[in-house]
Amino acid sequence: MGRTGAQRPPRAPAANRSPLLALRERPLAIYSIGNLASNCGTWFQSIASVILVDHLSHGNTVLVGLVVFSQFAAVVALAPWAGRAVDHFDRKRLMILTQLGAAAVSASLAVLQVQGLVTVPVLIAMTVLLGVTTAFAAPGLKAVVVALVPDELVGDAVALDSATFNLARVVGPVLGAVVYAAWGPAWSFSLNSLSYLVLVAALASLSPRRNRRPTGPAGLRQSIALVAADTRLIGYFVVIAAVAFSTDPANTLGPALARSFGHPAAAAGWLLGALGAGATLAAFTLSPRRSGASRRLVVESSMVGVGTVAVAVSPGLGVAMIALCVVGFGYLAAQTQATTMLQLEVADDQRGRIMALWSVAFLGTRPIAALIDGGLARAFGARPATAIMAIPAFLAAAWVARAERARVALEPGPADPVRNRRR
Repeated sequence: MGRTGAQRPPRAPAANRSPLLALRERPLAIYSIGNLASNCGTWFQSIASVILVDHLSHGNTVLVGLVVFSQFAAVVALAPWAGRAVDHFDRKRLMILTQLGAAAVSASLAVLQVQGLVTVPVLIAMTVLLGVTTAFAAPGLKAVVVALVPDELVGDAVALDSATFNLARVVGPVLGAVVYAAWGPAWSFSLNSLSYLVLVAALASLSPRRNRRPTGPAGLRQSIALVAADTRLIGYFVVIAAVAFSTDPANTLGPALARSFGHPAAAAGWLLGALGAGATLAAFTLSPRRSGASRRLVVESSMVGVGTVAVAVSPGLGVAMIALCVVGFGYLAAQTQATTMLQLEVADDQRGRIMALWSVAFLGTRPIAALIDGGLARAFGARPATAIMAIPAFLAAAWVARAERARVALEPGPADPVRNRRR
């Protein structure tokens, strides 16, 4: 498999080692605390925004999808510049600036909400601004986390980073729904603003390894060409995008799904919490590894598809939450496995741009999925829309399985001396 640059890639984590052991590295532990706080705050704002626009638009799922679209559209639009910035500038300083900008946006939204000035267009505009900071922060933080640990712990650090994100996915939506119901959206926005400052404080206290600046062609085009030349790298991106796409109904259609089960829209927080619970269970029980990666990705992607269909046909909220736990488990396992394999194949001077592509695959699918989600739910209802959204996960599983069969067929065997000589 081709690699970006001559730098030796870090080793994959041992199959029998828990990613939690990476917390012995003090810089990673400090970063994880700050990142957990920031991710929780992000979910506070996300759930508040979805519920608020659902209220302001009288249940218009298309507008709910448009708000989600607004948050992540910048990730796709700004990916070329974000990747270059992460590779060319000091990553720690760049990340501090993005978090300060995000804190200012959330604080401004809280003030506008207190003044009674938040409408759907205002919320969309502020969400677009927040998405700009996300476009730079997403690949930057992924690049920073691997610079906090020795090479042999990179796989564990990636797994722990995913665990932190998904632990927040358990705590954030549930507490966010409680805060929204008790004190209103202004508090949700304010707490999100404070959470960014916690991450700023954590970053300011750390000294990650300086990133290597690119010495050759440093455009995103070169990174795309690198990925396009390797079917396994393509497979990792396909899985990342597909499972993110298929899990979107829990985010965009949460309020509508909650109502379909006979509960208020605020119960969307419980649905998201169930998804996060399954993801966190996967994060703390599975360790990504190279051996059997394709086989694991097929199983994990299929879990996402099956669980999503189960949500659509669930008789009540409790069963739907169990199904979402299955979705979350498969989602996190697939995401972490694919992301770890990408990180293990990337040299430091290309990491920003490769992680910018990761952002497009992981976060950039959200705006597209949200619009499709909202449109399908508007036309057919929340549950049929959820079932349809399972299709990408099944297609990803089939794609990886087919690509792996083709790769194995081309591998020279001990009884194939002609192919061995050609190799």
